[in-house]
Amino acid sequence: MFTCTYLIEILTPKRATLGDLEERMTGFAEKYRRSFDSGSGVSIPDNPMGQPRYSLLEAIEFSDLPVYPEKTVMNLNTFHTKEELDGMLTRASHFGLKYLLVVRGDGGPALAKLEPESIGSTKSVATSIDLIRYINREYTGVFITGAAFNQYNPIPFERDRLKQKIDAGAQFVITQPVLGKDPNVDVLEDFNIPVVIEAWMSEKVDLLLKSVRREKDERAEGYDPLKNLRILHDAYPQSCVYLSMLSFKEDWKGMLPRL
Repeated sequence: MFTCTYLIEILTPKRATLGDLEERMTGFAEKYRRSFDSGSGVSIPDNPMGQPRYSLLEAIEFSDLPVYPEKTVMNLNTFHTKEELDGMLTRASHFGLKYLLVVRGDGGPALAKLEPESIGSTKSVATSIDLIRYINREYTGVFITGAAFNQYNPIPFERDRLKQKIDAGAQFVITQPVLGKDPNVDVLEDFNIPVVIEAWMSEKVDLLLKSVRREKDERAEGYDPLKNLRILHDAYPQSCVYLSMLSFKEDWKGMLPRL
């Protein structure tokens, strides 16, 4: 599905951070261009950890960045008003963006909550399944929606959730950070859907465990991100790899074997 081996995660500047916005946007733009220049794609989170950040669309406009629809994944979560949500989707379509990773997201006091009834849900809380269904219904043929898969959750529950997401219109899946060949990830073969494997590219393994809400995991002991990446390439040779926490201070040629 994706025309690149790697999707590199890049964070846009925080809204509340003091300092020169132009300088911070310039830093984002440099990472954005470097990622594409390497032949990779990018994935841009939507207000991760509940911290308000500028959207990908705002960053593209601010720095007049080129758009590469086949190599860009815009993340979208449920912590927006309906008006804001539709505005983002309409602008994304005007930019020609096509891939959306749809997640429930990390809420916070500074973020709005999407009213479930506004997107046709009867639940008390809007879910990623509701949002995937809404996008595929109201923007038919405009976007290709993807879903997250958390292999650290009980697998029967997570398999059922993924099936619901696929039934709602999801056409690809991105895992949580994978530690070596993982039988909980291997079950995704049953769904006949493109799988993007996430690789944690930092030695800060405590942050990895925090991100998946785990106190400890024996597979994380002595974690070597470069060794793990090689294992993932061998275990999942057909999968695009999502690189989170990748350093932009290093020479990627020595780190990423498939560049």
